[in-house]
Amino acid sequence: MASRILMNFSRSASRLLCEPKILRSVATRTYASSSNIANVQERSVIPINCRRELHSSMSSLATADAAKKVVPTPMKPTVKGSKGRIVAVIGAVVDVQFDEGLPPILNGLEVSGRKPRLILEVSQHLGDNVVRTIAMDGTEGLVRGDEVIDTGDPIKIPVGPETLGRIMNVIGEPIDERGPISSKHFSPIHAEAPEFVDMSVEQEILVTGIKVVDLLAPYAKGGKIGLFGGAGVGKTVLIMELINNVAKAHGGYSVFAGVGERTREGNDLYHEMIEGGVIDLKG
Repeated sequence: MASRILMNFSRSASRLLCEPKILRSVATRTYASSSNIANVQERSVIPINCRRELHSSMSSLATADAAKKVVPTPMKPTVKGSKGRIVAVIGAVVDVQFDEGLPPILNGLEVSGRKPRLILEVSQHLGDNVVRTIAMDGTEGLVRGDEVIDTGDPIKIPVGPETLGRIMNVIGEPIDERGPISSKHFSPIHAEAPEFVDMSVEQEILVTGIKVVDLLAPYAKGGKIGLFGGAGVGKTVLIMELINNVAKAHGGYSVFAGVGERTREGNDLYHEMIEGGVIDLKG
């Protein structure tokens, strides 16, 4: 008896669902018999064409409901010259708040009225118009409320022949006491990696001219290699020889980055390069 009732109910439900402009849901019905009471759930069998109409109708209703929702306005980025203020200083980490908008990630911010210049690089957006930055120099003397100006660009350094033989800090300022760098071209310190199609897949050996290196630990062109050694074993001498040979034998350029170097060691390396002829002060 219950199966016949379910069959009749399914057929009637299918006819109702196939009627145009009518959407009905099949609810749970309870069927009782004289011996026991059974709760039976049955889904009506909807033809394929009716399913498509039902799905499209539900999709249109969902789209209409979504359109009624209020979409929040995206945050407007700041423009060059926008001003903010320091709200927290934790070592080299400085949090800056702007009244409106946020500078993009990797933008440079300059602290107003500070000598020497202090540049902050945006590394994270914290919300509530606050950005977290990394100071490119010491933060001694910074206090909450100090004014910060957005430079509108990433940190850039001078490039070109004028930079050969010069020493500069991370923000491109010369620190070798040889005057300003008269370069008209600047490039950001962050750049996108070259496309895979632009990279060479050939494996070639870079001939350094140092026999022990070329024989025991040859360098691959375009690769990376580590040079480890204790104090006083000749790492600096080897580096200067590599720079000299790369320039003379291959016509290439070398960039030496002293990351974590002591000031004394950097100064000694600079003067050793001058004495060895690696750096030509006369141009």
